[in-house]
Amino acid sequence: MANFNIGDKVNFLSSVGGGVITKIIDSRMVMVEIEDGFEIPCLISDLVLDYRSQPSRQQQIVESVSKELQDKQVVEAEQREAARKSELRRFAKGAEKEGVYLAFVPHEQQWLLTGPLDVLLVNNTAYEMLYTFTIKEAERFVNVDYGQIDPHGKIVVETISRDDLEYWTNGIVQAVFTKETSDRVLLPLNAPFSLHANRFFKEGSYQMSGVLGEKALMVSLSDLIALQSGDGDFTQLLKGGVGSVASKKDLVKPEAPIDKHRTAPGEAVVDLHIGELVDNILGMSSHDMFALQMDCFKKMLDSAIAADYSKVTFIHGVGNGVLKNAIVAELKNYQNTQNRMASIAKFGVGAIDVLITEKK
Repeated sequence: MANFNIGDKVNFLSSVGGGVITKIIDSRMVMVEIEDGFEIPCLISDLVLDYRSQPSRQQQIVESVSKELQDKQVVEAEQREAARKSELRRFAKGAEKEGVYLAFVPHEQQWLLTGPLDVLLVNNTAYEMLYTFTIKEAERFVNVDYGQIDPHGKIVVETISRDDLEYWTNGIVQAVFTKETSDRVLLPLNAPFSLHANRFFKEGSYQMSGVLGEKALMVSLSDLIALQSGDGDFTQLLKGGVGSVASKKDLVKPEAPIDKHRTAPGEAVVDLHIGELVDNILGMSSHDMFALQMDCFKKMLDSAIAADYSKVTFIHGVGNGVLKNAIVAELKNYQNTQNRMASIAKFGVGAIDVLITEKK
């Protein structure tokens, strides 16, 4: 007696026609759906398989092997994705404040300046985070990863070698945050980042992270307070009240004063000639002009340090050397700076380069 399965196409032995088995009743009876859509009970002994509709044995083997491979690939992909994700150490000593971070974690924790690094996205919030990770490559942008991070979780975006570092220093992380129930809605994250490659070759750049439990170069993309800024209006609008979505200025990092003088990533040129600082010097004494120049110098240098610039060239002119000497003297108050004569080919002898180094 043939073995029948649900879905088998069968023919009747005692009459013309046939149908498809829809249910196995017991060892003797099955339900068959005939051509007009009705289901009728039939004795198994009165049925025969319609072999013309059955796949060949070879085809069955191929389909079975193919399905097994597909199932295995799906399982392996799910396992790889799960391996990329893990929970944060939320209550560890020295845990970072809530927010979103980009982290570079050396595999060799004893030898921080050698070996591969993991590039991590850290979601230290109570919200699920849906993200895209984009790298700037020359004049185009390349999306290298996208996905979901659990609340208070992290994901390994990529494992890179030291030779790949230059490729991973400029990019943008964008994300939205969601929670099953919440009394507020977070603003979307739009966080460009630009890192100096030399940071990765200084041991002082790698600090113990409370949430990771390892030494890492951590970059704050946004804290929770910034993501909540303006969300009262956002939430009120969603609830049907009067309000407005956060303005563009809430989503974009404010321009630093030094950015007006930016000439390249992390570099700027500031002209301290008095004619560049004021439109009219009428009535100003030499003391007033000198004070204005020094005030501009200090403001621009402080702004450059805060904005993580690596070099600022100050054009002080030739003159009698008073402004240059005052600048050199003032730099002694800044622990993380060095100075040298700027390029004579570009600026003559009237400019000084201030090199900003990493804090230890």
